Amino acid sequence: MRRVVYGCAMSLDGFIAGPNGEFDWIVMDPDMDFAAMMARFDTFLIGRKTFEAMVRMGSGAQSTPELQNIVCSRTLRPSDFPDVTISADAAAVVRELRETAGKEIAVFGGGELFRSLHADGLVDGIEVAVIPVILGGGIPLIPPPINRAALKLRSHRIYEKTGSVRLDYDFLR
Repeated sequence: MRRVVYGCAMSLDGFIAGPNGEFDWIVMDPDMDFAAMMARFDTFLIGRKTFEAMVRMGSGAQSTPELQNIVCSRTLRPSDFPDVTISADAAAVVRELRETAGKEIAVFGGGELFRSLHADGLVDGIEVAVIPVILGGGIPLIPPPINRAALKLRSHRIYEKTGSVRLDYDFLR
């Protein structure tokens, strides 16, 4: 069964974006191998708000033969984005994807999307890069309310050049 992993960068005070959705505070450590990190995945589940931010920045979520992007939204109309796969039922999509062959599935952007999938027991891991900055407000890693969950540390790494720390956890079931 394919694993579903929620991953993101987070400020030390628990935010994945600033008060206005900004992410300019996320430092890119030269020792982070993003190509290797992303090679584990062939499917990205994208929350509506993250997708809308991507559109504002001029990028979309078009799929390529080696990568499938699915925008999870109950309000976006597929006819407005004909080059993007939009699903109104994220849980059903994940259940279907988990039963098909492929690489891991990434929950990309969207604490609310993560929260809903977690409530259905559909997330296997959470991977967070803690960036040494305090934002004082913004979009939380996980917006409340959230069901309590026990986690087990799978791995960690300190990036000396930027002071960022990567923490990878598995959900205990």
